[in-house]
This record gives sequence, structure tokens and C-alpha cells, in this order.
Amino acid sequence: MKNDLKALLAKSLNSDEMECAPNSYELIGSGDKAVALVEIPEEIGDRKILIAKSIMNLSKNVKTVLGKSSARKGEFRTREYELVMGNPNTEVVHKENGYLLKLDPQKVYFSEREGTERMRIARQVERGENVMVFFAGIGAYAIAIVYEQPDVGKVYAIEINPEAVEYMKINLRMNRMVDKIVPISGDVKKEAERFYGRFDRIVMPLPLGGSEFLEDAILCLNKKGVIHFYTLTNRDEFVSAKAKIEEACRRLNKRFKVLNQRKITEYSPRQWKVCIDFEVE
Repeated sequence: MKNDLKALLAKSLNSDEMECAPNSYELIGSGDKAVALVEIPEEIGDRKILIAKSIMNLSKNVKTVLGKSSARKGEFRTREYELVMGNPNTEVVHKENGYLLKLDPQKVYFSEREGTERMRIARQVERGENVMVFFAGIGAYAIAIVYEQPDVGKVYAIEINPEAVEYMKINLRMNRMVDKIVPISGDVKKEAERFYGRFDRIVMPLPLGGSEFLEDAILCLNKKGVIHFYTLTNRDEFVSAKAKIEEACRRLNKRFKVLNQRKITEYSPRQWKVCIDFEVE
């Protein structure tokens, strides 16, 4: 939608306004109801209705346009939104890679832009593996794993936001995965200890502050296993991320081997969300 939105806005905005105009927007939802999330700079705040109408013209199933009013914050990783145009009821059902996810983007964390990344992780899971997902949100990673690898052992999913946990339970029923995924409501720091030594794979999709939970993730592994660690980096790219892993493994007297490293999305103008897949022995 990036080029289409720019082209449409260029018909109504002057050159100075175009420099500030949004390049893209995020669509959450499917079928006849979707919500668009867009960042509208203060410099062109008086043009937000025009921008919302342009988005609705491009995506006919958009019933609501929300403007991002804050960065993600707090232990629930949610952000504040301004209702720019449309229906204030922003609960939707989002279709992703064959499965369905019910959510309200104003109440829970979810990024549709990471659907490809979720499937990348899911396709690495082997038959019989037991998997733990930290910071599981509405269950997107856990559901992707079971959808791609139905012969997985068990997937446990820890989430601290009670509203996200309720959506996760709905999504498990909707995708008929109740027998495969165990939702756990609580703080990873408090809950993970109950599961030390039980898993073949850990997924850690929280980039901001996730390194504080690296030791818990390592201790949750069986004798050996794989961890998918997400964090934020800037110009040094993967150097600082590897240093965090090395420090956690050193404290626990463990060895690790990097299997893969990749940029995921741009988190801010100077930061990227990256993932390092590594094996611990």
C-alpha cells in the first residue's frame, strides 16, 4: 500500500506536506472489516481526515482508521490511538497464513507485519518438540507453530495481559487447537521457573527488554535446544545482541551456537527489531 497511498495523497497535499505524509499503514482484520493503523505527524495533523479517507479509498474493507498517539509502552506493550475516522468498535478477526486471530488492536499487542516471521519460526519446529512461547500475546506464534507442525508435542504460551490471554483462548477454540496449546496468564519471570528443563525450543518475541529473560529461556530448555531471541539494535546491528546472549550463557556456564540472524522490522528511525536463532548446549 506504500506507493498507492503516496500517489493518492500527492493529489491533495503540497510538497511540504508530502515530506511529512505517511508512507504506509498497517491493516489488521480480514473480510468485510479491517482496522487501519497509521502514524500521522503533528506537522500535518490538520490533514488527518484526508489521510483517513485516502486509506479507506484504497482499502475498501477498512471500517476504522486509528492514528498512533504513542509508542508501545508498559508491561502490556500496547500503544495509545486516536480514532480518526470510522467505527469505534475495533475488534476484528484477522486471517493470517490460513489461521484466524481475533483481537482488538487498542487492547492488545499485535503486528500483522510479522506474519512472515511467525511462519519462518513455525517451519523450523520438528515433530514431537515441546515449545514455550514467552510474551505470547493473543497466541499468534503458538497458533502458527501448531498450524505448520500439527505433530508438535505441546506448546505453552505465557502472557501477562489478561485481555490478550482471553483473546488467546478464543483463538485456540476458533482454530481447534485447545488440545495442543496451553495458555498461561502471568509474568514470565514468575511462571517460567515452573517449567525449567522441559522444552526443545523457546520463542522470545519481545524486543524491548527481552534480554532480561534470556537466562529463564535457557533454563527452560532440555539438555539442549533452540532459542529465537528478539531484541533491538542500531548501527552495530547484531554485535550487541550476541553480547547479551554470550553474557547470559556465561553466567549459566552454557555454550551456544548462532544458527541464523536477521532483521525483522524497523522499530524506529535508528533502531531495528532483529532475531537471532541460537542453539544452547
